[in-house]
Amino acid sequence: MLSSVQENNPLSLQAQPENFLPWYIIHTCSRHEVKVKAGLAMKGLEVFLPRVMVRSRRRDRLRMLEVPLFPGYLFVHTDLSYSEYYHIIRQDGVVRILGIKGQFTPVPEETVASIRTLVNSGQSILPWSKLEPGKRVRVIGGPLAGASGVILRLKTGNRRLVVGVELLGRSICAELAEETVEPDK
Repeated sequence: MLSSVQENNPLSLQAQPENFLPWYIIHTCSRHEVKVKAGLAMKGLEVFLPRVMVRSRRRDRLRMLEVPLFPGYLFVHTDLSYSEYYHIIRQDGVVRILGIKGQFTPVPEETVASIRTLVNSGQSILPWSKLEPGKRVRVIGGPLAGASGVILRLKTGNRRLVVGVELLGRSICAELAEETVEPDK
């Protein structure tokens, strides 16, 4: 029975259902999300890999590809006991389980539910890049592939960037589609 102080305190800990399992984020090797998801699912774990359709420019044509919403990451629903941790970390393609200061950090159920709702809605969902004015980028597609530059501004509405590229000691400005550049390291 709860004391009257606990009953009136909205911040007091509430008992979780016995079947309550938190979600954790797994960091995977590059492009191994699907492989890790399949391997963990075979071990009986509930795994969530949010995927979205994006436009991809390949040489002279555009294609629609289904890609992870968060490349390199997926969610697992588990109690993270020692044996579960061992099954997860030994899976080919798993790098680590995310956490802070040596403690694995659970993701709130509401966050995962919101992501599921967005992905299942049928609406166009776009991964939001961290490309912003002033950041250095490398062009990976089109006639300027291989050039480096600085984002001057983002054009609203059509996901385009205006990138200043220095070639031969002279500056030029080119309008590029967001998928043709990547952050420069």
